[in-house]
Amino acid sequence: MEDTQARIEKDIAMFYENDIKMYRIPEEAENSKRINHVIDLSVMYAKDAKSYLDKGDLFTAFASISYAHGLIDSVKEIFFSKDA
Repeated sequence: MEDTQARIEKDIAMFYENDIKMYRIPEEAENSKRINHVIDLSVMYAKDAKSYLDKGDLFTAFASISYAHGLIDSVKEIFFSKDA
């Protein structure tokens, strides 16, 4: 169980080490509300992960931080990829 908790803690730290602010775009840009909303959701899931971890619910904490990473990865791929 300690290995699982350490892994989740590492994943949460990695999320916050990623400069999420760099993906925010100005309000006047096309799709800005959609992009920024998804970024906000990812931060909420990361906060949820920490909360669940603090309560000892490792399963939900891991699911939440995984989802947070997935949302940010999607934003990067869809809106910031050179192929997009």
